[in-house]
Amino acid sequence: MKDKGKQSPDKENISLKLTRRDILKGLATVPFAGALAISAWEKLSSERARKRLILEELGLTEEAPPEEVAPSPKKKELIRIGIIGFGGRGESLVRSLGFAHPDWVKRKAKDAKKNRFDTGLQDFLNQEDLNVVITGVCDIFDIRAERALATAANDVRPGGGKRKLPGAKRYRHYQELLASPDIDAVIIATPDHWHARMTIDAVAAGKHVYCEKCLTRTEEEAHQVYEAVKRSGLVFQLGHQNRQLESHFKAREIIKRGLLGPVNLVETTTNRNSPVGAWVYPIHEEAGPHNIDWAQFQEPAPHKVPFSLERFFRWRCWYDYGTGLSGDLLSHEYDAVNQIMDLGIPYSAVASGGIYFYQDGRDVPDVFQVVFEYPERNLTLVYSATLSSGRNRGRLFMGHDASMEVGNNLVVTVDYGSTRYKDKIKNKVIDLSLPLFTFQPGARGIDTVTSATEKYFAQRGLLYTYRHGRRVDTAHLHLKEWLECIREGGQPSCNIERGFEEAITCHMATRSYLEGRKVYWDPVKRRIV
Repeated sequence: MKDKGKQSPDKENISLKLTRRDILKGLATVPFAGALAISAWEKLSSERARKRLILEELGLTEEAPPEEVAPSPKKKELIRIGIIGFGGRGESLVRSLGFAHPDWVKRKAKDAKKNRFDTGLQDFLNQEDLNVVITGVCDIFDIRAERALATAANDVRPGGGKRKLPGAKRYRHYQELLASPDIDAVIIATPDHWHARMTIDAVAAGKHVYCEKCLTRTEEEAHQVYEAVKRSGLVFQLGHQNRQLESHFKAREIIKRGLLGPVNLVETTTNRNSPVGAWVYPIHEEAGPHNIDWAQFQEPAPHKVPFSLERFFRWRCWYDYGTGLSGDLLSHEYDAVNQIMDLGIPYSAVASGGIYFYQDGRDVPDVFQVVFEYPERNLTLVYSATLSSGRNRGRLFMGHDASMEVGNNLVVTVDYGSTRYKDKIKNKVIDLSLPLFTFQPGARGIDTVTSATEKYFAQRGLLYTYRHGRRVDTAHLHLKEWLECIREGGQPSCNIERGFEEAITCHMATRSYLEGRKVYWDPVKRRIV
């Protein structure tokens, strides 16, 4: 009698290799469902073959870009951080460093219980421990300063709170913070009119600087900051965290390979349709002249006015403190295009717009558009924005052979008049009704779209990126890059060179709007004329 626990030798040696023909024969024995399965299998096989042909043509692979090398087990040098400005952006940056206010932790824990898809707290705890401590905070609004102190002392953080925190000291003036020997580097997250003075003073004090965009409020300040940082030899990073998006890396590769053909027009946009989106931020109910140092706030501003809660909390609405749409939102769009195409400072700029919807006393426009010319590149860059419409519009690179839309994801669509892809269009290898391919952070690299189902995924937009299979805040990665350059040397991706290009480009747009004329960049004198 045969042992039921053992297979016969001939069965053990049977090779279970299924060919396409075998699978189709098997499916054919299933009524109706089998016919559908055969059709689906044949379609899938055809799509895969088409996909291979397209990827070979593009010189691309389906592999995702190499992920960042895993954190080294080597102990990182501790860096002591001072934070100057703890408003909404300042608190967000400190959280990206690994420090969250206790109230935020409690709120996000409740959100996670209500909605299992809300992973904000877990994403924060999953961040890499950057081995930094916050030893100094400076804010001229007492309530924000106290919040910063509580945040710096909270041990609910990446790494499990294993390191004892020294606690932070509050400074009422940023110069006192810069004079502290207990601070190695500073984050400047103040209104724009303070960026130049604080950055110049910080590098003079030997502190490395991470500064929020826009680099400066004026052109003259941009020159001063540039010279000071270059002389110092210290590490400077401008806060354009979108430079960490995988879609931007892939877009840059596509441009370098010439897959779009000659690109003669790029359009970038910003649309918002809410009071907060138009900088009408909430005013803290306990705020007043008793806990806000108004004289210090407006010290660098060209015009001095009586105490104003609106101007303190909604400073972006006035040219005394910023540059409105130009420095706040155009700066993001320009920097993204500059990262992808290495455009540099434009030859000319002409801008227009006005205050059409938010007629609330502001002097910066709520509708704004500017045209930048790059004649040496045979290229025009167009930016347009409105703060009173939420219609979604993208960042579009228009080439002779294909167009590319880039946000948190990326979509490339072949042009019907393409020279490069003419034969593949004619032979129906490329279907013009569908994107050529898409790329999404966290997905498995490039996805050549050959079906309507895949087209849906091409339309997804993500507010984060991925590292080692985990969802990661891009500001965390941008700060990490800055810290690694401090420890190991080298230049971060948005260094003073890129920051100067951003500042001058934005100031060209602002100056054109205010003066009602076309302006130019003189590369010899290095001045806007």
